[in-house]
Amino acid sequence: MNMSFADVMMQLFRQHLAVLPVLLPSFTAMLMLLIGDRPAELRLPRLRRIALVSVTLGLMFALKLAMEADDGVLRVYRVGDWPAPFGIVLVIDRLSALMLVLTQAVALPVLFYASGGWDSHGRHFHALFQFQLMGLNGAFVTGDLFNLFVFFEVLLIASYVLLLHGQGRERFRVGVQYVAINLAASALFLIGVALIYATVGTLNMADLAQRVPMVSGDDAVVLKAAALILLVVFGVKAAILPLHLWLPSTYAAASAPVAALFAIMTKVGVYSILRVHGVIFGADAGASALTVEPWLLPLALGTSVLAVFGMLAAHTLPRMVAYMTVASVGTILAALGLFSEAAWSAALYYMAHSTLIIAALFLLVELVAAQRGDAADRLEAGPAVAQPALLGLLMLLGAASAAGLPPLPGFIGKLMVLQASSGHEAQAWVWTVVLLVGFLTLIGLARAGSVLFWSVRPELEGSGTTSGASPRLVLATVSLIGAGVLMSVLAGPLKRYTDAAAVQLVDRRAYQEAVLGAAGAQTTQPYVFPRPASEGAQ
Repeated sequence: MNMSFADVMMQLFRQHLAVLPVLLPSFTAMLMLLIGDRPAELRLPRLRRIALVSVTLGLMFALKLAMEADDGVLRVYRVGDWPAPFGIVLVIDRLSALMLVLTQAVALPVLFYASGGWDSHGRHFHALFQFQLMGLNGAFVTGDLFNLFVFFEVLLIASYVLLLHGQGRERFRVGVQYVAINLAASALFLIGVALIYATVGTLNMADLAQRVPMVSGDDAVVLKAAALILLVVFGVKAAILPLHLWLPSTYAAASAPVAALFAIMTKVGVYSILRVHGVIFGADAGASALTVEPWLLPLALGTSVLAVFGMLAAHTLPRMVAYMTVASVGTILAALGLFSEAAWSAALYYMAHSTLIIAALFLLVELVAAQRGDAADRLEAGPAVAQPALLGLLMLLGAASAAGLPPLPGFIGKLMVLQASSGHEAQAWVWTVVLLVGFLTLIGLARAGSVLFWSVRPELEGSGTTSGASPRLVLATVSLIGAGVLMSVLAGPLKRYTDAAAVQLVDRRAYQEAVLGAAGAQTTQPYVFPRPASEGAQ
């Protein structure tokens, strides 16, 4: 039976949907580079249209993958049709699909905001933005550790240049330390990966999940060392105590849209900890089981406490929001450190909410600072803002959700974390830290709101902007805060999704069979092809 062109294209789309979140931003970035450095008035409008269309399509693809993943069947894409574990595989499960949706949901309003003028402050902003998305999406769908390293490097290289976009002395200063720290982390990543490969002989995650439990004796000690090295690497990316010191100054110095996009970057570290230490080195990993359990929860709780005090001590709005980013990561990792399905579900829900709200707050910070004249983003008395009702309401919603006030999603996420800690030996510590951090976050944001909207100096009236923010910038900020608030309305379906994602994560056998196949899941020698029957008879 002859198929129409539309049927053929639809079949190809379904067949290759899993790889499109990586290929789409990659090809978009290359197209933008081919457009070249034409005059800005001719180049920018075209680049903006291409970028917005690409990210919108990316969001549609991610939503489609999330809906398909909700049936519980893993989608495995074998690059070049090479069988795992010998070839590169991309795996779509509920967790990876959720992270794709979250990435695109942040990227679209941030790109819309940046197209209001920030993209004209330097070269190749849109191409770098797309390469950043390529690295993020690739990290969330890859099925092996080495390609996780590759996608880490792609997103980091793009982030190095995006951080410096718009230039400035402070950005160059923090950019040097940002690059140095991440290069050191990349070197450690390679060392950890090399130790795992030398011990087990494979880097495919499904293959690792079945082979790590078989390792014992001295080899298990090497694997534990590799697991701890990778915790350091992912801890740098996630900004966990004491590896968080680079983040506040880096995010505070970046432009508003870049800092908002960076809100998702810390979640790559969180995702990697969950995927590697929660599954590969999880409860069923034999002698290497739960290697990081004694470390993860105390470090996560300490991260939240230290970060919230840093937020209270901050003298500028961007630095305050940057410390809130670290505090939210601490809460997420505390839930992961409980090592239970309920806690992991809570972590995923809270991670989605906190990423949206933090990204929105970085954009809101610039809207407020632009209307305060010389006071800018400093937490000190200044002229009245031109849009006090609008910006004040957005600040109130963002602050209430970040602090965890009911009925906003921040409250739901933290309540899920507290419930999941019930019966755990560290329950008292979890409750104390989560509630204390929420209370102090509320105090810090209330103080900031009071300074920004109530402590007005009449003698400075007229020094601020009187026209207010453009509709484009306001719409981008409102959409992120609105998406965060919408999570309260959809809390039931979202919790069912995160519950199912957590259950799917611990089903190692289903993951192995989906990636390796029934025969591959039973092999015992990685990277040794079986001899043909004719040779065996000779």
